[in-house]
Amino acid sequence: MVKVKICGITNLEDARASVKGGCDALGFVFYKKSSRYITPEKAKEIIRALPRNVTKIGVFVNAKEKSIKNIAKLCNLDILQFHGNETPEFCAKFNGYKIIKAFRIKDKIDLSKILKYKTFAYLFDAFAKSKFGGTGKRFNWDLLKYLEDIKQPIFISGGLTEKNVRKAIESAHPEWVDVSSSLEIGPGKKDRKKVKKFIQEARGKV
Repeated sequence: MVKVKICGITNLEDARASVKGGCDALGFVFYKKSSRYITPEKAKEIIRALPRNVTKIGVFVNAKEKSIKNIAKLCNLDILQFHGNETPEFCAKFNGYKIIKAFRIKDKIDLSKILKYKTFAYLFDAFAKSKFGGTGKRFNWDLLKYLEDIKQPIFISGGLTEKNVRKAIESAHPEWVDVSSSLEIGPGKKDRKKVKKFIQEARGKV
């Protein structure tokens, strides 16, 4: 069964609603240019109030190694997601943490580039020139059908909604779906009914 990550969490109410709705992971964006940015201190408070079985993922964009490690320790993160231009060598510096490397897709996938990253998982998102994620745009999910050489778990993101998530799963066969902006009332504030409906659709329980 596909797992669900609700990303861009900025408050405890949305975190609890997502957990109650049945999500598997929550994403916290530590990128100051994002409209869903959360301070490490606030993320720590939220995470301390959550069940241990919910995976907590920190999202970073071209951040410094020391800063990432400090935030990961402070917030007790389970997984680190790198959504910028991080190199394979950089991703290998975080012993003790699972790493998700994000790739922004235009019209093709460069498998040779991806396989240089020996990370826990790969995330595929839509490319946008001015943003590193959270655009609400989708890419051609059919491109993922031909990635038999990838043994790591695959996350797909970008433009997912409760109306198209089943199609995305059927097209790409990911282990995870990752959603943020389509479930919002405004940046960083979730619509709890949409969160619940999205999770139900992803699980095929509607």
